[in-house]
Amino acid sequence: MSSTSTPDTASLAVPRSPRAGAVVTAQFLALGLIWGSSFLFMKVALGGVSFGQVAWARLVLGALTLGVIALVMRVRLPRSPRVYGHLTVIAIFYAVIPHQLFAWAEQYVSSSLASIYNAVTPLMTALFAALLFRVEKFDTGRVLGVVLGFVGVIVIVAPWQVGALTGDVRGQLACLGAVACYGFTFGYMRRFLTPYGLPPITAAFLYISIAAVIMVLLTPVVAWSPVHLDVWIVLSLLGLGVLGTGVAYLWNMNVFDAWGPTSASSVTYITPVVGVVLGIALLGESLAWNQPLGGVIIFLGILLAQHRIRLPRRTAPTA
Repeated sequence: MSSTSTPDTASLAVPRSPRAGAVVTAQFLALGLIWGSSFLFMKVALGGVSFGQVAWARLVLGALTLGVIALVMRVRLPRSPRVYGHLTVIAIFYAVIPHQLFAWAEQYVSSSLASIYNAVTPLMTALFAALLFRVEKFDTGRVLGVVLGFVGVIVIVAPWQVGALTGDVRGQLACLGAVACYGFTFGYMRRFLTPYGLPPITAAFLYISIAAVIMVLLTPVVAWSPVHLDVWIVLSLLGLGVLGTGVAYLWNMNVFDAWGPTSASSVTYITPVVGVVLGIALLGESLAWNQPLGGVIIFLGILLAQHRIRLPRRTAPTA
């Protein structure tokens, strides 16, 4: 993270070496596989528990997993109350709200479609990072990328179809709300958390733990209903919690620390591919022609927004 690391955490920062770079790249790819699978896990878990219980179990199990890792690594906790204030904001907008929104959405949309919507995250990140938090520049390429991305969203929603704006539109809007939370959080972390130089394990452990505490306090509201468990539902909840929220959020902080917000959010290049393949292969889901087409348009918008595709420059006429 920033070079303004505090003395007690500087020694724990991720090293900058070729080997460390390879490790971060491997973690980035593994994130795509794990988070792509999480849409399948949520769909299966919803067969026996409510959407609130999915989010509850995911965060509690994730906090316990990160707690064990933090204990083994002998993590030092920050002392500044302001840091905990920022971590609470991150916990709410990076975990509590979006985890419930995605789980709620999958009651109405397929896991494949939810994973495609997750690909909007880098566009939301570019918007918030440039316009709200001003940690990145918003140039012509990013403007065109964001516009193209939202064209892709419109293609997925397919407002020209009869009944397209009823039925599962609720689930689609919930998916967009979740990725808006993710985009907001990436910009917020870069603007307010990076200057403290917290090691990735410290940040991930604290904001997931805060999110878990919030969910436990909200148990009577979001998770107090009968459950019907079988082995697949239990394994799905463990996959969401231990892998998708515990291990994955630690790796995500490593990638964020090394690559920055917009590049870290581009893990959603991988998640829709994994999510669609698993949804079709294991759940028998299908996609309408407009949904993968909209995903491709969103992908092109992301490439523009991240300057992976550059617009031709106009050359000034010679005298």
